[in-house]
Amino acid sequence: MHELLHWAALGRLPIVMADVNRAMGPGWSIWTDQNDSLSQRDTGWMQFYCESNQEVLDTIIQAFRISEQVLLPSMVVLDAFFLSHTSEPVDIPEAAQVDAYLPRYEARYKLNLQDPYAFGGLTGPDHYFEFRYKMQKAMEQAIEVTRAADAEFQRHFGRGYGLMERYRCDDADLVLVVSGTIASTTRDVVDEMRARGKKIGLLKMRMFRPFPAEDFRAAVRQARKLAVLDRNICVGVGGIFHQEITSVMYGHRDDLAIFGFVCGLGGRDVTPEVIRETIEYAETHDRPEEQIIWIGVKR
Repeated sequence: MHELLHWAALGRLPIVMADVNRAMGPGWSIWTDQNDSLSQRDTGWMQFYCESNQEVLDTIIQAFRISEQVLLPSMVVLDAFFLSHTSEPVDIPEAAQVDAYLPRYEARYKLNLQDPYAFGGLTGPDHYFEFRYKMQKAMEQAIEVTRAADAEFQRHFGRGYGLMERYRCDDADLVLVVSGTIASTTRDVVDEMRARGKKIGLLKMRMFRPFPAEDFRAAVRQARKLAVLDRNICVGVGGIFHQEITSVMYGHRDDLAIFGFVCGLGGRDVTPEVIRETIEYAETHDRPEEQIIWIGVKR
């Protein structure tokens, strides 16, 4: 169904889709990694990566507001099994509260059974280029729209997430960049390392498409090293978050060492020991020795 994701985005449809992010076959898996959603990163859908079921619920509500403003579909990504096959308490707002936050959507173009039309799907070179241009401009606009939607959500419900979460980053020499449920474990390890006197921080990526490049650069401006923990792999290149981060930092910070770790594929646990191993590697190397630093693989 890959091509229809392009159709939804180029059709400027404000769809919100929950993506239970599982490892792709073969063989069949109900466990998590991020290749499911990240293989669709160029389809024109906005993507939000969630750490908890509360964040999933809240992000779905926010995503309707964002999508309806910029007319692009949203993918709300949650880790398979860890969030989809377990339970945790969440605060479910009353419908009236959500209605107060989420304005009623009035589509500009609607199906009308009393006045039906048929449209051809073929788009010639005279128009297609401009359609893509407008999609890109809408993506760029979505960064500020998301920031405003999250701030308004916090005023209504007392919870906010931002485009990303900076945790103990202000004076950090080494920042661990993570997404999804790995963030919960990493936060505990950061606290443990801080108690030992090590200047380590956490940056949790929530918005991946559009990629908030300026916010990211500001968030890591004090760091000397970044350790990117990817629960995914672009086979033939490496971790996908690592690729994106290397790209947005290119030409901005020649003094910044960016380490790309791949871990937790197919739902393998990313334990505190795994995160400590990434920290030890980054601390003991000035630069990465390999494009992909494998953590936890059975060789």
